[in-house]
Amino acid sequence: MTLDNVAPLGQYWAMKIETVRARVDARLKKESEDVLESLGLTTTEAIRIFLQQVRLRRGLPFPVTMPESRFEVEDILHPAQKRAEALDLIDED
Repeated sequence: MTLDNVAPLGQYWAMKIETVRARVDARLKKESEDVLESLGLTTTEAIRIFLQQVRLRRGLPFPVTMPESRFEVEDILHPAQKRAEALDLIDED
């Protein structure tokens, strides 16, 4: 770290603060916040922990794998579309 990345604050040096914004599904956000609250963490604290771990490990702090089923992938990527298709199948019966 160079001093170009920090700003003086009295006799101490404070890190510059950046804002991270992300669009997420409302249900995912709410359910995640509930879990984090039970752990005594805010979403901001959890994001800081995640980013510290990414930097420390020089990668994601957990394995990333593809689900076994094609349907699981599609459900993750397009849940509203999959629900609509499922309802269409029920209507056809």
